[in-house]
Amino acid sequence: MAGVELRQLRYFVAVAEELNFGRAAERLLIAGPSLSQQIKALERDLGVRLFDRDRRSVSLTAAGSALLPHTRALLEQADDLRHRARRLSGSEPVRLGYVNWLPADLTARTSAVAQLHIDAWVAPSHAQAARVADGSLDLAVCWVRTEDLEEYGLHARLIGADRLYAVATGDDTGEVAARDTVVLLDDDTTSWSSWNTYAERLARDTGARAMRISDNGITGPAFFEHVRRSGRPVVNSPKGQSTPLPPDLVRRPVVAPEIYWTWSLVWRRSDVRTAVLAVVEALCDGVGDLGIHGADAWLPLGDPYRG
Repeated sequence: MAGVELRQLRYFVAVAEELNFGRAAERLLIAGPSLSQQIKALERDLGVRLFDRDRRSVSLTAAGSALLPHTRALLEQADDLRHRARRLSGSEPVRLGYVNWLPADLTARTSAVAQLHIDAWVAPSHAQAARVADGSLDLAVCWVRTEDLEEYGLHARLIGADRLYAVATGDDTGEVAARDTVVLLDDDTTSWSSWNTYAERLARDTGARAMRISDNGITGPAFFEHVRRSGRPVVNSPKGQSTPLPPDLVRRPVVAPEIYWTWSLVWRRSDVRTAVLAVVEALCDGVGDLGIHGADAWLPLGDPYRG
């Protein structure tokens, strides 16, 4: 039982109620293959088969039927514990930093569990992770690698993901293969350290052309000028996701592979305060797969959610 996770038990209940992996996956907002893998992992950890399944039907085994009511009771106890913790955590402010993206429903998710203070200093991912590590922040939404988590002594949970696209001249809005795109790397490594790491791995893995710049043109008007001069579609960065395009430029979906940037919520491994953990649970519970484990999805080596 040591390896069993509450989310796997929730997955078991959902499949048992739907008796269909596809419908259960839609209900849980995760990919079908990921759900199937988690159920197999749960069966392995429990040492019993929970479902009989073939191409046309899914049914509970005798063991699955016997364990279902106990699983529901356990999940109810876990929910009760979470609610009690949330009531106890309202008096302690929690400091949250970010790069440029936050969940749209952040306030609604956290108002009942903690006093959340959004830090006004918007900084790059590596800077925000370091601030959590040194205690300047309690939590941060940023892009991190597994090695960053080890170096700084942080935990991370997936909170969001952007599927990146390419920006191009002309009027062709069709798909473009990653190998036919350009990815920019900026000489300002203080501001663009995380993006440069990501972009270098993207170019190496997909054959995209890496182009070095020195004008902070990863976003904004300078980025659009690079697009106009490049002769190829240029991959956008997550910091440019909401920037309106000029009328002479178009967005094009990148395929082969589809490229994703992940956002993590990070906190110190040593931090076990109720308020901090309550915010983590409120923001990350039910986030789902977000497409990052699709058959054609790409994440860079070192991304905590790869594989």
